[in-house]
Amino acid sequence: MLNTHLRLGQGDHPVIALHGWFGHARGWGPMTQHLDTHRFSYAFMDCRGYGGMKGAGGPYTIEQIARDALALADFLGWRRFSLIGHSMGGLAVQQVLALAPERVRALAAITPVPATGVPFDDAGWAFFSSAARDPAARRGILDLTTGNRLSPVWLDAMVHSSEQHAEVEAFEAYLTAWAKTDILDQLPERRPPTLVVAGEHDPALGAETCKATWLRHYPEATLEVMANAGHYPMDETPLALTVAVERFLAERG
Repeated sequence: MLNTHLRLGQGDHPVIALHGWFGHARGWGPMTQHLDTHRFSYAFMDCRGYGGMKGAGGPYTIEQIARDALALADFLGWRRFSLIGHSMGGLAVQQVLALAPERVRALAAITPVPATGVPFDDAGWAFFSSAARDPAARRGILDLTTGNRLSPVWLDAMVHSSEQHAEVEAFEAYLTAWAKTDILDQLPERRPPTLVVAGEHDPALGAETCKATWLRHYPEATLEVMANAGHYPMDETPLALTVAVERFLAERG
């Protein structure tokens, strides 16, 4: 079963984009309006249980996301491609790399979960776990991870989008998947050019966390701190994010 996806562009540099916990294939915000569709060909994929994959069934794991991405690449005829991953998708693109290192040209990881997952204390786990069935908790997580600085209209719209485009069962299962999956030992010794984008106002997966994880796991990676952004730069600073990602892929991918 092929995962639903959004295709944009006709360029000769193929890119697969994997969304985060609150996202879906068509949930990348204004970023998609600024893509260079002449240089790149994009496929924004729905993870199982999200978007057009609602009702398709699991498993809802990081490995399955990666295997679905590889199947999509095969369907599109893309032997080698670059990957963009946001948050949970940042872990998933690394799983793709672990499964098929020879196929990955470059990685662009946006406010990404590291290869070792994300540790939680008991209170944090209880809070995040409640989000699957509690819209107020989803709103609180969005507000927290963007630095308590964004419009209530945006927060409400994001909560509504996540409820509309993600099954509760999948949303619940993916929390365990991205928080408690450790694939560091699976990564190949030779790693591709990697861009890590951290949001200035992201308290969880910001610059210091990326330095302590991603830049240790990928010593030659480039870290870019996105000013005036928290965990969702595709909504907060879409043009700056698009320029940073496409410049990197064009130069190193």
